[in-house]
Amino acid sequence: MSKTMPSQRSLIADLWASFSALPTWVKIWMMFLLMPANMASLFFLDQPMGTWIAILALGGMLPNLPVLAYERGFSKLLAIPHLISWTLLVGLILLARPEASGIYKGYIWVVLVIDTISLFFDYSDAFKWITGQRKVAGR
Repeated sequence: MSKTMPSQRSLIADLWASFSALPTWVKIWMMFLLMPANMASLFFLDQPMGTWIAILALGGMLPNLPVLAYERGFSKLLAIPHLISWTLLVGLILLARPEASGIYKGYIWVVLVIDTISLFFDYSDAFKWITGQRKVAGR
């Protein structure tokens, strides 16, 4: 049985195959922590600095959509959009310290911790991609 070349399959099939090839812990991290934490910013748009937090939280993720389509899978290139937006987001939270209480205060702490952890991986992955490690998972 021959392998189907990525260009012969649908984009969705290629993305699913690539996602499936990622380590289990990475899939869990992305699907149950990283994405939900950043997308939850939309619930706090009316809070102090809520719009900026949402712009920066989503600004680290949305540019990855065309990257995923172009690469037809997951590579270390996906770390680069996170670097600017999430570094600014972490800086905003730490330096500006938006007024927050209740659920919003808890959310700010959660997104701060999750995006800071992500940035440790992202800076490493971005450096690896820049220095030539450009393999797409699943290929």
